[in-house]
Amino acid sequence: MSFSAQWLTLREPYDLRARNVQVRDAVAASLTGAPSLRIVDLACGTGSTLRALSRHLPPHQHWRLADNDLSLLARASETAHPEGVTVSAVPLDLNHDLEAALDGAVDLVATSALLDLVSQAWLERLAVEIAARSIPLYAALSYDGRIALEPADPLDAEIIAAVNAHQRTDKGFGLALGPAAASSAIGRFESLGYSVMQGASDWVVEPDGREFQLDVLSGWASAARDMGDPPLADIVEWLTRRRDFVTAGHSSMRVGHVDFFARPIATR
Repeated sequence: MSFSAQWLTLREPYDLRARNVQVRDAVAASLTGAPSLRIVDLACGTGSTLRALSRHLPPHQHWRLADNDLSLLARASETAHPEGVTVSAVPLDLNHDLEAALDGAVDLVATSALLDLVSQAWLERLAVEIAARSIPLYAALSYDGRIALEPADPLDAEIIAAVNAHQRTDKGFGLALGPAAASSAIGRFESLGYSVMQGASDWVVEPDGREFQLDVLSGWASAARDMGDPPLADIVEWLTRRRDFVTAGHSSMRVGHVDFFARPIATR
């Protein structure tokens, strides 16, 4: 599954504000003093993780950016980054070539907004491959199923239920973990001997975030339509009401996400 550059650009400011500072700082503290770092960014998109994290790490870094979308990968490899940071682009399909993405010397694996799209089987591959190499993992912005909308609408709960059901459909990696992704990943890494720090990284969107809200609401309406419940007429009426709230400057939303940092206890 791939996302448009337009959508990734629209969401990046909200992602950046949402990232959990304590988790990010734990990543940075664990790497303090390293003369150079080798970081693999899985499903890098346009490079938002590089932009969010690199300035908090020791100055000499090499980022290996992996994605199957060549257009996004090109954008990511051209992104502005601090002096001392170098980048290489690796076009590959993480569904088939995950292991190749992790080959070689790696000090940190990073990913954002990926784990809720993958299956339990793929997550198991990721955890086993990372643990076998004793690499720490920084996984940000995994959707966890929590949505709060203001003002409330009578159909909100049904739409949210449909969205969460849609999150569990196949996104290209098999049936997706969706809202269960972060908790599943954290539990698996702990069982493999990792210490895990986690924290909420919710999108908080105020009434002035009109464009973003409208895009998100349209996406949720499409997801509910795909699930076939509630009826299409109800979905259309719900979307119309919610758009009216946004246009009038009365709408706000909170969308739950989780960040975590998993590091092997024995070696780091």
